[in-house]
Amino acid sequence: MARSTRSFVAQASVRSEPRKVGPRAPASTPEAHCLDRAAAKAASLPSSSKSRKRRCHDKDPSNHPFKHPRTSPHPPSPLSPEPLVIDSTDPVAFWINQNRWPPRLFEPASHMERVLARKKSSASLKRSEPGSASFVTPSDQKPREEKSAPYHDPRYKPLLETKGVFDRDSDLGITDESRQMTRTLLENVQPTPGDTLFRDDIFHKTLQSVCDTNKARVIRDFTPLLVPSAETLAIRGKAEMECLVETLNEGWNNSIPLTNPRPQPDYCVGFKRMAFSDTQLENLSPFIGDWLNGDQSFFMASFKMLFPFLTCEVQCGLGMLRVADNQNAHSTTLAVRAIVELFRLVKREDEINRQILAFSISHDEAMVTIAGHYPEIKGAETKYYRHVIRRFAFAELDGREKWSSYIFTMNVYELWMPAHFARICSAIDQLPSHLEFGVPPLGHLESRRPTDSAVDSAAEAHSDQPEVTSITSLTVHGGVGRL
Repeated sequence: MARSTRSFVAQASVRSEPRKVGPRAPASTPEAHCLDRAAAKAASLPSSSKSRKRRCHDKDPSNHPFKHPRTSPHPPSPLSPEPLVIDSTDPVAFWINQNRWPPRLFEPASHMERVLARKKSSASLKRSEPGSASFVTPSDQKPREEKSAPYHDPRYKPLLETKGVFDRDSDLGITDESRQMTRTLLENVQPTPGDTLFRDDIFHKTLQSVCDTNKARVIRDFTPLLVPSAETLAIRGKAEMECLVETLNEGWNNSIPLTNPRPQPDYCVGFKRMAFSDTQLENLSPFIGDWLNGDQSFFMASFKMLFPFLTCEVQCGLGMLRVADNQNAHSTTLAVRAIVELFRLVKREDEINRQILAFSISHDEAMVTIAGHYPEIKGAETKYYRHVIRRFAFAELDGREKWSSYIFTMNVYELWMPAHFARICSAIDQLPSHLEFGVPPLGHLESRRPTDSAVDSAAEAHSDQPEVTSITSLTVHGGVGRL
């Protein structure tokens, strides 16, 4: 009896001694993590409680004499190959192997990555092919009434405001430098053409001939005399304008849109590719992409125009200049945005804050509105505003002001444009010539991803890309004037 008692006491004393356990490998499973928390809680209990309870270490599979540590659901066997290393820089490969997107894909993108060129979705490219069943007619070939319908809607102005675009001055307004510049553009004397429809002795007949006509007639007879053609001036010997390219009623298919439909000004001026050096085009290449095949960019309007700076819209009918202003607001916002994004890339955005970076002219058969467009930059936030430079009736007082718009535009070409172009080139020269990114931009993944369902919702929820709001679903109220 005494021997059995001593044996029991000895066994009890051995059992009550703490087990010496060597360092464990970090647990990699949720179960092991919970056991570690339980062990920490047990360690904080009084010694009496510890002696009455089974040690948490005994519950840890890594310390059990007959069990192997559970560090992964499928431990590798001696004959199995090394575990597959997933390269998180390839989102598609990561998704295929892990059934989820890499976390880096949804991290806020750097500004430089966000400004990279973007490919159109494969569905959009397919719809644009003439041979496809869902071929959509380009808006360049649609009736003007259909193209401009969204701009008639009274909700269009509030829509632009939700995107930080305002048709008024900001509280601070433009800089003193820009204000002085607009005065110079208005007042600097320019020669005017002689034998035109604006000739003094036939001016009244010209006004009568376009009375109650349509937009096409006004564009033919009046627009070249209010907004002279940059390319025509270059052909006639203005060498400083050979860097410019113009478009007439061409859609901005290569621009990253702000809202739908994308801009399609009646007249627009920007810089041609040949205006830039090979080195500058190389620096721009990541940001303009495959421009001939429809890549979209912050810096392009159409495939042949970079950095637009002047737009003109024409409307006819009572109150229709408001529609032209809406159209110009959309176009010039993209033009100003291009300069803002470029200067942000080289950390020089303070130089262009509240500076006029684009101009617009809206006119009908009697009135003209000239406006300058500028950004207001506060940290990472940018808002876009319009400064009305002049609004006048060129048909009144026997046409005393009929050449004011022409003179202003000529001064934009000759006085303002060269300095603007030099400023753009100086920023392009500071761009790095070779760029490498760990994660391709989301636009680049459009042609590579395996499915379009879950990926679309995830990318749209986490992407830092500008949101495009469709306007085509808006119901247009009121009548549409003559176009």
